[in-house]
Amino acid sequence: MTATARPAAPAPAVAAAPRRRAAVLRRRALPYLLLAPALITFTVFKAYPIISSLLLSLTTGSGAATHNAGLANYRRLLNDPLFWTALRNTGEILVVQVPLMLLLALGLAVGINSAVVRWRAVWRLGVFMPAVTGLVATGVMFAFLLNTDHGAVNWLLDAVGLPAVDWLGSPFWSRMSVVLVLTWHYTGYNAVIYLAGLQGIPKELYEAAMMDGAGPLRRFRSITVPALRPVLLFTVVLSTIGTLQLFDEPYVLTHGGPDNATLTVSMYLYVNGFRYFDFGYASAIAYALTLLVSVLGVVQMRLMGERE
Repeated sequence: MTATARPAAPAPAVAAAPRRRAAVLRRRALPYLLLAPALITFTVFKAYPIISSLLLSLTTGSGAATHNAGLANYRRLLNDPLFWTALRNTGEILVVQVPLMLLLALGLAVGINSAVVRWRAVWRLGVFMPAVTGLVATGVMFAFLLNTDHGAVNWLLDAVGLPAVDWLGSPFWSRMSVVLVLTWHYTGYNAVIYLAGLQGIPKELYEAAMMDGAGPLRRFRSITVPALRPVLLFTVVLSTIGTLQLFDEPYVLTHGGPDNATLTVSMYLYVNGFRYFDFGYASAIAYALTLLVSVLGVVQMRLMGERE
């Protein structure tokens, strides 16, 4: 009687295990490979400059003469009257311009969203057009319009019997000129954002309120404003950040004058960094501005954010 030989285990099953492990590794590595270009770009163009600027703010001098100074630049910042002048100018422009612009934007959005308004797309395009105008072009245009001697604005004032205004030569009116330019440029942008929010509010809410006898103001206060709360928070925070970083408009209009009346924090940073080449002090100003923007952003979100 002959013994039956036991069949050997199939070799392909053993060989398939490394292939499965390799496939699993490829699947796990694929997301990181897809993220790699963005991560490399962020590291090179964002993370490295941020860290480098922080280290630079702890130094003084330039080039080979650069040496460590610790917190000397930040102590200098606290005792620099010109920095506080720039911060006060920025704050005054912010307090006037942001509420004015957002109120006008909200009014425009409510008007365009009204059922009696026709050709909404045309109105939307019209109010948004200033936002696509270049900042430098906007500044140059308003520099001509607000020229004291030959500007169109003073010509119109004279035509109706009003005295000419020294728009760019008076400390007060130069700040108001910056407010005017910012309001003209960004009101339509915020109006389109509000319009998108208004179109997302269910019409049934307004119909129910009308059946209960609520008038237009009551409907606006009880339905429109609460429904737009996240959008309002978004625009307030973005507008505050943008105004605190204000540079182009006052630089083109007045170059920070007259008598530093329109000097902003970003302009002061630019002057120290690229006119006096004091990059350590300019970096300290940049980090002070970053801290201010962060604190105001958190405060605004706490005050206006939705409570759980």
